[in-house]
Amino acid sequence: MQPDIVFIGGGNMARAIIGGLRQHGQPAPALAAIEPNAAAREALTQDFGIRTAGTLQALGASAAAPLAATIVWAVKPQVLKDAMLAARPLLSSQQCLHLSIAAGVTTASMQAWLGDDVRIVRAMPNTPALLGQGMTGLFATASASQADRSKAQTIAAAVGQTLWVEQESLLDAVTALSGSGPAYVFYFLEAMREAGTQLGLTPEQAYQLAVATFAGASALAAQSPESPEVLRQRVTSKGGTTFAATQAMDAQHMQQHFIAAMRASHDRAREMAREFG
Repeated sequence: MQPDIVFIGGGNMARAIIGGLRQHGQPAPALAAIEPNAAAREALTQDFGIRTAGTLQALGASAAAPLAATIVWAVKPQVLKDAMLAARPLLSSQQCLHLSIAAGVTTASMQAWLGDDVRIVRAMPNTPALLGQGMTGLFATASASQADRSKAQTIAAAVGQTLWVEQESLLDAVTALSGSGPAYVFYFLEAMREAGTQLGLTPEQAYQLAVATFAGASALAAQSPESPEVLRQRVTSKGGTTFAATQAMDAQHMQQHFIAAMRASHDRAREMAREFG
């Protein structure tokens, strides 16, 4: 049986998606992964029961019998070009849907490496996908059919929520917000732990308080129809403790600095497209 979905690369994000697909009922024979590291291959087979190989040829693909499947490109952006060029003769250009999770690399570059007529969906997941709580931005080329979009949606939804954008350039904004976003949360958690420690709590106590506060506030925002401005105002009494904290942050222009940081992430995503495209 030829697999329906083949992962090129078996790292953490590939593992997360494979695990999500298996939990959502995808049968093991429908999945396969190409991973050059033998230990990683063994772990994929042991953990998920899927077929693995070191190369596409070892999976049975050849120029005479090209692989017809959805290909999930789960390799680093800097090696995507070489991987696609090497794989192109072994893939059916008519039957393969290509789903790339390589940050920054544009569909135009991928079409140059795989062929102008290929169907491509780009995905920008984030690390909470490892827990099934990811947020993935998606963009499809004009050649991708509605069935292709549905297939990509099913794969991405196995690890969390999805959001489609209709302009590829908006994936850079997705990268700046949700792709890099978990690091911003961890950055603030570091600061809150340090502040709590300076104020007399143990680091463990401060971290527990900070994590629970982020989780609870995020859950409240997700369930509330009100804007974050209104939610903030609800816990900010003029002259109170929260007011003192927000005034201190405003005095340091923290919001503007935070926006500038996300713009830097956005601009770096565009630079990566030039570097690796």
